[in-house]
Formats: sequence, C-alpha cells, structure tokens
Amino acid sequence: MSQTIVKKNHMDIPWHDFTDAEKDEPVSKASLKEKASVIGRVGMMFLSCGTGAWRVRSSMNTMSECMGLTCTADIGLMSINYTCFDGEACFSQSLCLTNTGVNNSKLTRLEIFINDFVNRCDSLTCEQVHNELDDIEKIHGLYSPPVLGLAAALACGAFTFLLGGGLTEMICAFFGAGIGNYVRSKFTKHHLTLVLGIVASVSAACLSYAGLFELAKILFNIKMQHEAGYICAMLFIIPGFPFITSGIDLSKLDMRSGIERLTYALIIIIVAT
Repeated sequence: MSQTIVKKNHMDIPWHDFTDAEKDEPVSKASLKEKASVIGRVGMMFLSCGTGAWRVRSSMNTMSECMGLTCTADIGLMSINYTCFDGEACFSQSLCLTNTGVNNSKLTRLEIFINDFVNRCDSLTCEQVHNELDDIEKIHGLYSPPVLGLAAALACGAFTFLLGGGLTEMICAFFGAGIGNYVRSKFTKHHLTLVLGIVASVSAACLSYAGLFELAKILFNIKMQHEAGYICAMLFIIPGFPFITSGIDLSKLDMRSGIERLTYALIIIIVAT
C-alpha cells in the first residue's frame, strides 16, 4: 500500500541559487540580484524571530547602504515586499514566512552578524554570506518543552500571587500552566497549526487545574471559591511580544505590520477564551 506524503504548503527558497559559487568577488561588487537576495533573506530571518517591522527595516537598510543600494520595504507579520535600486536598475521580491514566533537566540546572532557585516562586506562573497546565514537559521530554541513548561508554571504561579490568589490557587495554577505550556511547546515543535495548539494547551491547562482542584476538594475539603483561579493557569497564552511590537509599529506608522500583529494577538486571546 502506497504511503501518502503531505507536501509543504510553502515551498523552500533555494537561496544559494541566487549566487554564482565560482565567483570570488565580494558581495559589495556582486550583481543587483545577488545583493537583493542577501538583503531579503536577512529581513525574513529577522521577521521570523518575531521582531517588529522597524527592526527588520533597519537591518535591511544597514545592509543596503553597505552594498550601495537603496531599499524600500513593505513589512507585515509574515511577509515582506521589497525593492532594491542601484541607480540603474531595480529588483523586487515578495517573500513569506511559513510560521511566526519568538527566538531571541537567533535574533541576537543576527544582530551580531549585521554589526560585523558593516566591516566585512568588502571581504565576504555572496556564497560565504549565505553559508553564515545557513548556520544562524539552524538555531532553534534553547529550552526543551519540559523546561518551558516549568518556566510557565513558575511565572503563572507567581502571577497568581500578584493577582491576590491564595496558596490553593497558586499550586493549582502552577501545575495547570506547566502542563498547558508543555503541550503548547510540543505542538509548536512539530509545526502544528496555531489554533489547534492554542485550543489544546489552554484545554490542558484548565482541565489540569480543575482535576487537581477536585482532588484537593475531596482530600482537604477545599472551598469552591478557589475554582475561579483556573484563569491564572492559562495566562501563559497571553501574547505579550506581539502586543508590544504592534504598539511600537503603530507608533512609527508602520500600519500594516502594527495592525497585523495586533490582529494576531487578538486571535490568540479570542481562541483561548
């Protein structure tokens, strides 16, 4: 019996095909297409880390200035439309991510790469630039799902205290949030759809809280008023980073990125509730 293979909905971009590996000239002397491909790839990598449009555009502008180009970019939550000019011709591309998230490790490496690129653009070839970007692109999250679950448990348990919850709510929220964020991390790791991950993780958190509360009620005769603390067990789902970046982008009149990020954050909250 033949096995059905589900193809990717987004095709991978063969970045190295934009360059001529046999050329030994620096990227600052490369063709417009080669320069523009490097700029676009860096912009997409910054965007994949979850940072706002202002930061993505700043990195693209820095690289463009080093290579003697002018770049204009229209940046959203998951896509970039940009054009590069060299005074004689222009090159335009439309690029799209497959998913969005936050990766501070990769973002830090990209910032270091951009700062170094200013001094190295006259010595690096396009192929070498793409090889370095390949290495950065392989960087994944530093922490495993169990560690992320524990971090969410500690955070939500502490936040329960700040919201005025008692020891019962704190303990139940600790275990509920830990299990919920563990489930969410596993879904994210396997690149499953956003809505499914939210529904599964929030359900796991709330059901874990409810189950532990019922057990505590049977064993220790806990009062029913403590059951309201289940809301604290799902606080890990609140999308703080998209909210912050949407506000920054809107304040800088990056309307497309700001509105898309705000909508993304609201979708998470609506699905979770």
